[in-house]
Amino acid sequence: MSLILFACVVRVRDGLPLSASTDFYHSQDFLECRRRLKTLALQLAQYPGRGSAEGCDFTSLFPVPEYQDVACMAICSLQCPAAMAFCFLETLWWEFTASYDTTCVGLASRPYAFLEFDNVIQKVKWHFNYVSSTQMDSSFGKIQEELKFQPPVVLTLEDTDVANGVMNGHTLMHLEPAPSFRMEPVTALGILSLILNIMCAALNLIRGIHLAEHSLQVAHEEIGNILAFLIPFVACIFQCYLYLFYSPARTVKVVLMLLFICLGNVYLHGLRNLWQILFHIGVAFLSSHQILTRQLQDKQSDCGV
Repeated sequence: MSLILFACVVRVRDGLPLSASTDFYHSQDFLECRRRLKTLALQLAQYPGRGSAEGCDFTSLFPVPEYQDVACMAICSLQCPAAMAFCFLETLWWEFTASYDTTCVGLASRPYAFLEFDNVIQKVKWHFNYVSSTQMDSSFGKIQEELKFQPPVVLTLEDTDVANGVMNGHTLMHLEPAPSFRMEPVTALGILSLILNIMCAALNLIRGIHLAEHSLQVAHEEIGNILAFLIPFVACIFQCYLYLFYSPARTVKVVLMLLFICLGNVYLHGLRNLWQILFHIGVAFLSSHQILTRQLQDKQSDCGV
């Protein structure tokens, strides 16, 4: 029998199910556990960390990453090691956040809006169920250490009735914060790219404002030139943000910012000489490279598939 039986992805703020594995287990205990899991999903905002709820012959698990709007939940057999289950859920979380940005998640209005993600769930679930645990010992090591020093919140499935307004007399337990996901340290080349990017942004802003003041008195034909200065200004600032902070779908955003900067500078041929254009485009490429090479610090060391 598989150790990991069912998994789903939910929106933390309201418990809306975004995707789930299409597994069919018809035992009464499993169906009851799934019903309780749906109720527990409504309470995830109260549990900013790892947690588990035991009942019948199954365990429900839910790591809630701090300051994130998406969480993964699973139903596992009681024989499933906690480190394996949480490693599976965090891997699933990384896969989902890499596939869908926060805007798509926030705008989702119907249950299972991303049901096609089930293909990924099945692939990851199969990997954890059937790949020898000895091959993944290194992946479990960090999770086991974290569980040792920060044990998950342990609930009973009856505790989930609180979400429905049932006062069952249980005392809320102290909740441990979830481990935060940090980006790799800033490099010297990264700092240089930030400085050059800020300088390019300042040059674009100054030229754009100066041209706008002049154009209001002369002609409206200069509007295109003004936008060609101001749009790269915004793109440069956003490149700085993308380098400093993690953002889902970074590659798409980096390509768009690079495209805006390149097109803007090509459009300004005549107001800028060739060397100035090459300088601005070169800085944009350097910044793009630094953004894409600066990875999340814990992604590979936690558990990868």
